[in-house]
Amino acid sequence: MTKPMKYLILMMFIIFNSAVAADLTVYELKIKEHRFDPPLIEIPSGTKVKLVVKNLDASPEEFESYELNREKVVPGNSEITVYIGPLEPGVYGFFGDFHQDTAQGKLTVK
Repeated sequence: MTKPMKYLILMMFIIFNSAVAADLTVYELKIKEHRFDPPLIEIPSGTKVKLVVKNLDASPEEFESYELNREKVVPGNSEITVYIGPLEPGVYGFFGDFHQDTAQGKLTVK
């Protein structure tokens, strides 16, 4: 494969993925005082979504979910993006690994 062809394929891949990501429904989850807000999020089944996790605390927190197979550190006063789905209907728990006693939440898929 020639170098121009590789470049063309790469550019097509980037443009396609950008367009797909732009069409996702965005949900926002905040971390404040080591708690998730809102603690319950409802999303439609069979749909991929974008979850923006904003940490309003000065200390880092880790967004973690065994059921969703996600684990990502959110530095203090920062945000991360987590892509979720498509999922089957059900309830999927998530928690803050650094403050498990208070940082708890659930994702309900209907």
